[in-house]
Amino acid sequence: TFKRICSTSAAPPAPPAAERLTQARFDADYLANPAPPYPPLSRRMSEEGKVILRVSVTPQGTAESVEIKTSSGSQRLDESALKTVRSWRFIPAKRGDEAVQSFVLVPIIFKLEQ
Repeated sequence: TFKRICSTSAAPPAPPAAERLTQARFDADYLANPAPPYPPLSRRMSEEGKVILRVSVTPQGTAESVEIKTSSGSQRLDESALKTVRSWRFIPAKRGDEAVQSFVLVPIIFKLEQ
């Protein structure tokens, strides 16, 4: 008897090309994100500082969560920044042409004018 053996050894498909990831952004002028208000008591007490917030940005460009990465040293300043940034709009990160969930660090500086 004769058996015919056919083998098709097609190469496995190539992995997709690494798609470029662009980071989320909060600083585009057209987003019109308001600056956090300076708390009146902090102003009277001459409190200044820089808070860095870690924001989870949805593919729709909203803040899913906002947490303090680095405190300003003032709870009032930190809370003002948190409350304001929660309502900001963002340009979502993109992998290729698709918007994806990502994190972005947002620095907020509270400085009294001399």
